[in-house]
Amino acid sequence: MTVIDILPVEAHDYLRLMELSRRTFYDAFEHQNNPDDFAAFAAKAFTVETFQEQLNHPDSRFYYAMIDGAPAGYIKLNYRDAQTEFRDEDALEIERIYVLQQHQGKQIGKQLIDFAIQTALDAGFSYVWLGVWEHNAGAISFYRSQGFEVFSSHAFMVGNDKQTDLLMRKELV
Repeated sequence: MTVIDILPVEAHDYLRLMELSRRTFYDAFEHQNNPDDFAAFAAKAFTVETFQEQLNHPDSRFYYAMIDGAPAGYIKLNYRDAQTEFRDEDALEIERIYVLQQHQGKQIGKQLIDFAIQTALDAGFSYVWLGVWEHNAGAISFYRSQGFEVFSSHAFMVGNDKQTDLLMRKELV
């Protein structure tokens, strides 16, 4: 296991975060989607304005997974009104968790999940939840191994392609 440093992303670092986010998202999903739908989604999702807004939202936090001073991945945690569903005061949402391809297999995702769970416990939340694409079998298996269970689903639009995300949660109390 490669031990990482988990550091908060500062608002002024939006360009580096945006590029890391774009790269990891493309690596993970571009080959599984229609190119036109994927490009339409990316054109809206990966803009300076979007990342500045997200980094400045009072109920969202981004953290880098750092190896030797460079980002190897990141996680986005949402509280209260920043949650994409429910907006439950008693829950923490893991909206994004991504690791660069060259760092996969080093248990960075597990360390980020552990960080999110500890953050939720420290805040007194009773559960952590996330959404994962129904066709992302590796991620679903990983989340299950970390104690998450499917409890619902929702639609997620990639361009004009209506996809389904499974909603998974882990009880903490």
